[in-house]
Amino acid sequence: MRQWKKRIYSFILILISLVHLVPFYILLTMAFKEKADLSSKWLFPGYLYLDNFKNAWQSANLGRAFINNIIITVLATLCIILLSSMAAYPLSRRKTKLNTFIYTAIISCMIVPALTILVPLYKIMADVGGISTYWGIIAVHVTFMLPLSTFLYTGFIGTIPRELDEAALIDGKSRLGVFYTIIFPLLKPITATVIILCGVNVWNDYQYSVFFLQSTDMKPITVSLNSFFSMYQSQVNWLAAGCLMASVPLIIAFLLLQKQFVKGLSSGAVKL
Repeated sequence: MRQWKKRIYSFILILISLVHLVPFYILLTMAFKEKADLSSKWLFPGYLYLDNFKNAWQSANLGRAFINNIIITVLATLCIILLSSMAAYPLSRRKTKLNTFIYTAIISCMIVPALTILVPLYKIMADVGGISTYWGIIAVHVTFMLPLSTFLYTGFIGTIPRELDEAALIDGKSRLGVFYTIIFPLLKPITATVIILCGVNVWNDYQYSVFFLQSTDMKPITVSLNSFFSMYQSQVNWLAAGCLMASVPLIIAFLLLQKQFVKGLSSGAVKL
């Protein structure tokens, strides 16, 4: 009976993997094909047409778009890590009624659809001069990602023994000193989880960027790739090549952080 369960679980895992890998395979076949090649999308070409990557890079100004993505993603992720970890520490360590209310309010923000407040948020950002600026889009990303990251950090910090805090306080450290010297170094697994979950969302963002980054020089990759579609033509092969190039940094980041990512999820990130 156990063997049958293992086989069923293995089949389900293989099926889920195929669901995710098949679109990526089609993306590869389209990226390396000429537009005039009308063969099936399921057949990998017997040649490698690299001009799609060159044309995508030049036509969509992907060099500038990559720089914008790196600046926005790195700064936004750093702010998310710093603010959410500092907010999660007292929420996890001090179980007061006020902290419970704040934590509940933070969790409640996770269920608010972002699209419902984009219009008033756009009006606010326009009034303060935040349209087509790095600080404006970073502030938007940090605001929407803080509830999730605070939730993850709070659960993880709850698994760290309180005796470490008490010992450091007896040695004369302040609460802030305890956090930065004792607690924060122990948060590497959950920090890797936050980097992947929040960083990937920021890197792949379209809905906020198309609203708040209207200048041509400020457009990220997702908005730049949209230029391949118009009323009169569509460069699907160029788009596939651009999407493939845009996914490379994410794949590298996940490969570097995957062990910490799994450890963060299994060591208290989803436990309260």
